[in-house]
Amino acid sequence: MRTSRPARRAFLVVHVVASASWLGLALGLLALGTAATTTQSAVTVETSVRAMKLFADWLLLPVAFLTLLSGLVLSLGTPWGLARHRWVYTKFWLTLATTTATVFALRPEVNSAVEAVAAGEPLSGFRGVLMGPVVSLTAYVFMTVISVLKPWGLTRRGRRHRASQRATQAARRLSEPV
Repeated sequence: MRTSRPARRAFLVVHVVASASWLGLALGLLALGTAATTTQSAVTVETSVRAMKLFADWLLLPVAFLTLLSGLVLSLGTPWGLARHRWVYTKFWLTLATTTATVFALRPEVNSAVEAVAAGEPLSGFRGVLMGPVVSLTAYVFMTVISVLKPWGLTRRGRRHRASQRATQAARRLSEPV
């Protein structure tokens, strides 16, 4: 399946913007989590965790799913393929893992922190308020790096696909009239 050049470019722009937004949200969550865990001001703690909840509930999941969907469309609609190059395959699985972690680990941790702060409890037991954004940010920076460097070469499937394409091209050249 191939997409037209304008469609490919549009999906690439959407993917880059969504990915950069996800990275920015992780940075924002890290800054808010740091503020919440290092300050002695109850107002700052409450404001920070409430802002984190806003990010986690309204922004993270749409951006995560947009990144995942646009990446899938790009991989399936371009020569890169989903399972032909190791860097694409790695990005797909890391995106899926970080999206899952957002749903099942980060959001519940932030929601629990909001409830604890509202009940007057300290944030000391909520390591996920900092660890979630640190892990996410590390994963997003890594995915950005491999998107730029495109390391590791082809997968086994990619090598088979390339070999079959070369064989098809060679057969066409041999069958063409001279």
